[in-house]
Amino acid sequence: MLELDACGLYCPEPVMLLHNKIREMAVGDLLRLTATDPSTTRDVPKFCHYLGHELVEQSQVEGNYRYIIRKHAS
Repeated sequence: MLELDACGLYCPEPVMLLHNKIREMAVGDLLRLTATDPSTTRDVPKFCHYLGHELVEQSQVEGNYRYIIRKHAS
């Protein structure tokens, strides 16, 4: 599983980094994104829905927002 740490970054930076990282991945790969910006709870699910990627898991642990995303063919 690939990792992307977007802690300390604010909208739109976490989603921009996510978009760039997803481009580098192979179809079916998993990515764990960790962020501290609460706006990611809105932006990451919308990103996945709009681009057709699977949001496998979404959670919040001690002020960190965590997402597991599976890349699908676009």
